[in-house]
Amino acid sequence: MLTPILESSASMPLYEQLYRHIRGEIEAGRLAAGERLPSKRALAAHLKISVVTVEGAYNQLLAEGYLRSQPKRGFFVQAAEATPARTSTVPLPPTEEPTRPTFRYNFSTSAVDTALFPFATWAKLMREVLSQQEDTLLNTPHPQGVPELREAIAAHLYRFRGIRADPAQIVVGAGSEVLTSLLVQLLGREGRYGVENPGYTKTHRILGSCGAQVEPIPLDDQGLVLEELDRHKVQVVHVTPSHHFPLGIIMPVTRRQALLRWAAQQPGRYILEDDYDSEFRFSGRPIPALQSLDNGERVIYLNTFAKSLAPSLRISYMVLPPHLLERWRREFWFYSSTVPSFEQYALARFMDRGHFERHLNRTRTRYKARREALLAAARDTGLTQVGSFDGGDAGLHLLLWMDRRWNEQELAARAAEVGVGVSPLSICDLTPPPIDRPPALIMGYTRVAAEDMAPALSLLKSAWGF
Repeated sequence: MLTPILESSASMPLYEQLYRHIRGEIEAGRLAAGERLPSKRALAAHLKISVVTVEGAYNQLLAEGYLRSQPKRGFFVQAAEATPARTSTVPLPPTEEPTRPTFRYNFSTSAVDTALFPFATWAKLMREVLSQQEDTLLNTPHPQGVPELREAIAAHLYRFRGIRADPAQIVVGAGSEVLTSLLVQLLGREGRYGVENPGYTKTHRILGSCGAQVEPIPLDDQGLVLEELDRHKVQVVHVTPSHHFPLGIIMPVTRRQALLRWAAQQPGRYILEDDYDSEFRFSGRPIPALQSLDNGERVIYLNTFAKSLAPSLRISYMVLPPHLLERWRREFWFYSSTVPSFEQYALARFMDRGHFERHLNRTRTRYKARREALLAAARDTGLTQVGSFDGGDAGLHLLLWMDRRWNEQELAARAAEVGVGVSPLSICDLTPPPIDRPPALIMGYTRVAAEDMAPALSLLKSAWGF
């Protein structure tokens, strides 16, 4: 007779304790296939529990195939194939991510200053959404994003980027990675995709992971070298014309017009304009987006709130030309929106009420001060005697070109030893760089306070010995 130890005071129900015990006996082979189990009443009387408890355990074992029932005969252990022994010797991956280095002064380009985020305003708007939009908040949102947010984005683009886009052309997605992957499905994997080299290597990886053939395209001092597009038979090209990462090149209007002419020469050619940090221009008039110059429906505009608000918000968007929008709705209408309605409604209110514009003005002022403090500290420490900063009057990073006697990987390693995080330019290379290219370091300034620039560069001076 089965005699498990059942704890009536345990948090696990008695029927589940009994079920687990019998299952373990069967899996261990102590209850053989075909062996008859005690009747429900007999086992209940033996264990001093209710028949209902035994019935619950038996029913679960029946459902999972451990037992079979024969009318008027009882319950029998079901014959089962032995579970194959584990043969893999490959260790499981670690449950935690590898520890990332921490720096006293981090000139990373992958984050923003979270202290600048308007937490109080955002919390207030989220409470409003919870209390005022109960009827729509929990329903499935429009596949392209909630209309209120797309209308707010369209108004923002017209006012600040010169883009005339109908809200119906806008598709909201959970990050540029999601939208880029969807674009590969829309435009096809057969054509070749061009990416800037050096450039944002994550774009290269995303396109490649989608099955696209990706061609690195070199740059000159005006941006993408257009002759290379034809040489590599590129049909779709990803560019950052407003502020190239990491070289900081701002593509002049003549090169932009030439790029548009290239796209118009053959059907199926498209330009993916990544306008990722266009909000941060510190001098002169804002440069219109490439899409605003496009009369042939060849530019697909992409942008994100990762730099202007926070990376964790995971809200990006794209503007599709009308003919591609028609295809999108015909072929991809079954996709659900990848951004929760809650955040979309809150962001729509944040933009409609002018909070986004005020936030941009505030962060732009703060980041400009940090940029100026970095340049001043470079002069004061003598760093400008062995290197020079470049990057245009826009964006959230500068490129430090060093004398040729230096090795950029060694410079980054020495900086890390004294608690300063900088990145070598080579992390953005998709192919070996030209032999005559000087060493360079990428220095983002969103996470280092203005008053910390001088101490940080003093540490670099001691580490590099200039």
